[in-house]
Parts: sequence; structure tokens; C-alpha cells
Amino acid sequence: MRVLLTGASGFLGRYVLRSLRQQGIQTVVLGRWRPPECLEVDFIQADLLTSSNLSAMVQASRASHLLHLAWFAEHGVYWTSPLNLRWVEASVRLVEAFCAHGGQQVVLAGSCAEYDWTEGYCREDHTSEQAATLYGTAKDATRRLVMAICAQHQVPCAWGRVFLPFGAGEGVQRLIPSLISVFRGQRPAFGVNASAYRDFLHASDVAQAFVTLLTRGASGAFNVSSGQPTLLADLVRTLANLLGADAQAVLDLATTGVGEPRLLVGANDKLQALGWQPAMSLAKGLRTGGGG
Repeated sequence: MRVLLTGASGFLGRYVLRSLRQQGIQTVVLGRWRPPECLEVDFIQADLLTSSNLSAMVQASRASHLLHLAWFAEHGVYWTSPLNLRWVEASVRLVEAFCAHGGQQVVLAGSCAEYDWTEGYCREDHTSEQAATLYGTAKDATRRLVMAICAQHQVPCAWGRVFLPFGAGEGVQRLIPSLISVFRGQRPAFGVNASAYRDFLHASDVAQAFVTLLTRGASGAFNVSSGQPTLLADLVRTLANLLGADAQAVLDLATTGVGEPRLLVGANDKLQALGWQPAMSLAKGLRTGGGG
């Protein structure tokens, strides 16, 4: 097995690359620049949004498996950015080139944003795929297109819908790092929808989920989730206790979460059936520096 990996410089990509290397899986990274984690692996420099000859790059990689994580992910911007449409096109072109040159397995990163969040508990093949944002719609459109391409080439295609990953290296504007900054006195307190439940999964478990999809020859959509609802008020209290701070500084500002789902959790039975199990609980992940 030789894996062509995109998005290796991103938050999740760094964990995925580490997991691939730990398991001795040959990897070649495709991206705009070589991140420090890639110094000991093969690297092909390219911008997927502008490259016109993806076929040559796929051939040069000599990869049997494709793991495509790259996408536009600037916090607070990606939900509505027109770059989502360009990433649909780039992803489709990459998968088409990979399949056309003898690729054996395709795995791509999707998002829980593809689901209709009003249903709360999301289960593959049952919950409506009715995204409320351009980002979610673009991800769902990509899934439909690449699966059709892979079916034509008779190549297995697995789509991992990631819920709420956390861990060291996470963007500072995301929820957990922002709360850590509050409790360290580095930024003013802000309110959260304390009565809402969310599904958090450590980035190392997300990475192992994608490696499992690769190595098991999986096909279809899979939730990459903990399957465990976490009350946001409990998350706030846990972080405050770990940092010796007062949780009420945040909880006293609790918001009603207008327009936000009360529950957002993903069933992970399909992924577990492949032999994957989350190894890092939320509490353990936070104690080991998750998000900070």
C-alpha cells in the first residue's frame, strides 16, 4: 500500500500523517508546501485549485490509495465561502485522475454539516442529507460525484463525515481553545449554548478512523464521531477545573443558541464494525492538552 495524502499541513492532516507513519504505511504528500511533519516522506508540490495536470502528479506518486483531506477551512469563513465550489471541482478532478490511473481505494473527508441538524442524532443512510450551509452542500455534492466516479471505475470509495474534532494544534478560534484562553485570562469570557449537546472526538481517533477506512477497503459513508453526547456546560466545567478557573465566568453568559441544534451527535456503529474504537475520551484528551 502506498497512500497519496492531501491536507497533511492541516489540523487533522498532521494527525493522519503521524498515524500512517506509525503503522509503516508508505505515504506521499501532495500540497502547496512541505510541512515539517513531511520531511521524511515523499512530497509533490502542487496547488489543487490551480494545477491543470493532476494526472501527471497522480502517476508520479505511484500511489495505490488516495486519502483526500484538503479543503478550505478558515474559521468563521468556510461556511459561506465561494472557495467551497472550487474545492468541489478540484476534488472531483483529483479522484477522476486517480481512478483513471489504476487507483485501488479512495477515502475522503466529509462533514457532519452535510446532515439536517434538526434531526439531532445522525445516522448514515437514515438521517436526511439537507445541509444548511454552502460548505455542507458542497461537501455533500462532492460525495455524490466522487462516489459516482469511483463506481464507474469499480474503485471502493469511503466518505468519512467528521463531527467535532479537538486536540493539540487545533485552531485558536475554535470552541475548546477559546475556552482555554478564557480560563487562562488571555481573552474575555463569552457565552456558550450551555444546554446543548455535541459530539467531540480527539484528532488522534479521527486519524485512526481514516486509516481504518483505508486499510479495510471500506465503501460508503461513515460517521467519524464519538457517538457520545457531551453537554456544553459540562465541557466548560471540566476545562475550568483543569485550569483552576471559575466556570461561572462563562456559564453566567450562557446563550439560548437561537438557530443551533440542541443535539448534534453521530452514530458510529458502521465505523466500529470495521474494528475501529475511539481510544481517547473527551476528559483524557483535555487533560493531555487537547485544544491548548
